[in-house]
Amino acid sequence: MNHDLQEFSHKRFNILTGEWVLVSPHRAKRPWQGQEEKVTESVRPSHDESCYLCAGNTRINGEINPNYDSVFVFTNDFAALQKDSSTFSLNEDLFKAASEQGICKVICFSPDHSKSLAQMETKSIEKVIKTWKNEYLELGEIDTINYVQIFENKGAVMGCSNPHPHGQIWSQSTLPNEVVKKDSQQLHYFQENNSLLLSDYLRQELNKNERVIFENDAFVVLVPFWAIWPFETMIIPKKPQKSIVEMSTSDVTFFAEAISVLTKAYDKLFNCSFPYSSGIHQAPTNGKDNNHWQWHMSFYPPLLRSATVKKFMVGYEMFGTPQRDITAEKAASHLRNLVTTLLSS
Repeated sequence: MNHDLQEFSHKRFNILTGEWVLVSPHRAKRPWQGQEEKVTESVRPSHDESCYLCAGNTRINGEINPNYDSVFVFTNDFAALQKDSSTFSLNEDLFKAASEQGICKVICFSPDHSKSLAQMETKSIEKVIKTWKNEYLELGEIDTINYVQIFENKGAVMGCSNPHPHGQIWSQSTLPNEVVKKDSQQLHYFQENNSLLLSDYLRQELNKNERVIFENDAFVVLVPFWAIWPFETMIIPKKPQKSIVEMSTSDVTFFAEAISVLTKAYDKLFNCSFPYSSGIHQAPTNGKDNNHWQWHMSFYPPLLRSATVKKFMVGYEMFGTPQRDITAEKAASHLRNLVTTLLSS
């Protein structure tokens, strides 16, 4: 492990976005004087009569959820994007705007209100993944949809207003900002090297073996070299795949295992139901070949030193550049040890 990277302030380059992150490992040695509270998590029932996502309950718009026993998907009652939005644009000197159409859906992972992905059986997570695949295909076939964003916000600290295990799928007519960056970086690398950026990166990570947390026959879970969030991770397929649609039946099983192992390790890190935002970045559905794309899933957790000490993106990070104290290698070491313990128990 490079000594300088563990001792001195430096910048690390994010190959997927073309941006830098400031790393300050020496700051991790300073004493922490912030408040730390003991977290007592309430035990949730398997069915909550007041939850608008539970099976058989009535949602705010008056619709009644079916008595689903697996995965349940519905169109968001308060969608951020409108399917039938008017088509318009504004271009008046420095005032620019354009209409945006889209479809937003909610995906309930399980009828059990008390569970998260970390507590679900691998077989149940497979059903979630299969639903992701179907939604990506169905939404992507709509002429006005050029990108499908699958994501989950877990925990109140990440703005999740309902603890029922669920995620969201937003599909829209244009590519969102983060995807535009990743599309450009991967395309440029592919044109220059005739190979996939993330596949080449993964090969180097496996050779180094400093930030790898877990791997199975089809996937690698690691802390990316350029990670911004303290315990940020990424799940990358070993085989070149533009989107999750290209996963085989066995790939789905291995992907479910990777998600299960990672989320269980997260919960063990600070002995709490670990909050995060996760999302899958994959090829646009814009009709192009997109052969430069390698899909991947990222997890951005906010916790830094305990279940109540969060990483805030403020000050310099809002006006300058994202910054982190604990290095990617140290974070990977913590998570790898937890994974080893989980798998050996």
